[in-house]
Amino acid sequence: MDNGWTGSAQAWIDAQGADGDWTRRHVLDAPMLARVDTGAFRKALDIGCGEGRFCRMMRARSIAATGIDPTAPLIETARARDPGGDYRIAAAEALPFPDGAFDLVVSYLSLIDIAGLEDAIAGMARVLAPGGALLIANLASFATASVDPSGGWVRDAAGQRRHFAIDHYLEPRAARVSWAGIAIENHHRPLSAYMGLLLAQGLRLTHFEEPRADPADPARKAAYDRVPYAFLMEWRKI
Repeated sequence: MDNGWTGSAQAWIDAQGADGDWTRRHVLDAPMLARVDTGAFRKALDIGCGEGRFCRMMRARSIAATGIDPTAPLIETARARDPGGDYRIAAAEALPFPDGAFDLVVSYLSLIDIAGLEDAIAGMARVLAPGGALLIANLASFATASVDPSGGWVRDAAGQRRHFAIDHYLEPRAARVSWAGIAIENHHRPLSAYMGLLLAQGLRLTHFEEPRADPADPARKAAYDRVPYAFLMEWRKI
């Protein structure tokens, strides 16, 4: 089934630009890099690397980073922007790497795009070396359970945001979302679905964070902090 990514690839590349979108730049990059910097990692795998931005950030820290993505135009752009990098067309559900090949595996806002989550998480745990870290940034499950996949805000007659509405939180489902010329399939799952699969792999949760937005854009920070829709967590392989 077409998940929309091939047809949306150029719009995604244009929307991300060189530095990433607002959520990456103002919410997630700093805490994600803080976790990377505390680990003294040597070899990383970026699951769903897209156009390669976070791989480039890790390579700037002297980490040998490999990026995979199933969308060919995104991998082509990653290779063009970083000719010395290692970018491969591959799916998270069938990782083409040996057991224990990486001491850091990253999923930066990619779990919501993966249909075969159980196989993907099992694969991430398999290619992670003992003592290594699985670093995940994801959309909050209450956000993906929005009654409107393009935004769950309920507004008053003047158009002001009153509250955020969700429904059927416990029911996993796929939904089409659209913005900025991008039309893709995302997957809603309750938080327990992610946690259960990670725990089943014998991984140990070592960090969980719901970061606030930085103050660079006060108005948007205030709106984000009302409904902070992203979180990150770090799991260790014992």
